[in-house]
Amino acid sequence: MSKSPDTLNALSLTQRLKRKPDAHKGDAGKVLLIGGAPTMAGALVLAGQAALYSGAGWVVLMMMDSASAHLVPEQAELMVHDAHSMLPQQALKRIQPDVIAIGPGLGQSPIAAQWLQAVLLWPVPLVIDADAINLLSVDPELLNSLQQRTYPTTLTPHPGEAARLLGCTSADVQAHRMQSIEELVRLTHAVVVLKGQHTLIASPVHSTVQCMLGNPSLAVGGSGDVLTGCMTAIAAQGLKHQIDQWQASCLGVQLHALSADRLVSNGVGPIGLTPSELVRELRDCINSQL
Repeated sequence: MSKSPDTLNALSLTQRLKRKPDAHKGDAGKVLLIGGAPTMAGALVLAGQAALYSGAGWVVLMMMDSASAHLVPEQAELMVHDAHSMLPQQALKRIQPDVIAIGPGLGQSPIAAQWLQAVLLWPVPLVIDADAINLLSVDPELLNSLQQRTYPTTLTPHPGEAARLLGCTSADVQAHRMQSIEELVRLTHAVVVLKGQHTLIASPVHSTVQCMLGNPSLAVGGSGDVLTGCMTAIAAQGLKHQIDQWQASCLGVQLHALSADRLVSNGVGPIGLTPSELVRELRDCINSQL
């Protein structure tokens, strides 16, 4: 029987994100976020905004929807590329990201699978979310590439995505969350963030921890995209600030949950709290911990 998880306690790591007076954007890392298929461009934009507000030095969006691959007026800092404009390997070589996340609004098209295969082989830390996880569950070749990765990797499944990877139902996952996350770690050889009430985090070399923060305001489409952007930005900053992939995953989860709690305590939500509001609270939450 799996033992009860320890309580997640990662907020002190935020201190490592402090910037020196002579800091430059290279110290905060270049993040590449891949997704945004037709009708789902907003998911990628939310992830990009979360990465910006969480401190990434550059944020590049690789958009699956060509019609949406243009300037984002409300967030002009985001650099948007059309995923169809060049081969994935060529784009990765040109952009040279420090950390990659793939999945927000990705879809499961052939080009989405091509991008996923390319980033699984690319030698930088990686965060895998949403439809990228669904692609892994139906393509043994992609799953094998994940299992063979030697660079830090985090998966962020919700119960439905976890169930598809494990070949069971989401009800099974929810009924046996500790067992499920342990099986996911064995299957993927990665850090796994099993989302839901009291999100669990585990890895091949770390015991499972449980986030006791957060509230039902996060039960809205887009909140997971915000988590992906936040976590990826912390991982990128961590390359120069002594925060490894496990720590970045843990800190991202706790900051995301704490931001939701802070908003609700200030009378925003829980019903109707939007991921866009959560994005902006992340910045205040991070700086309040410095």
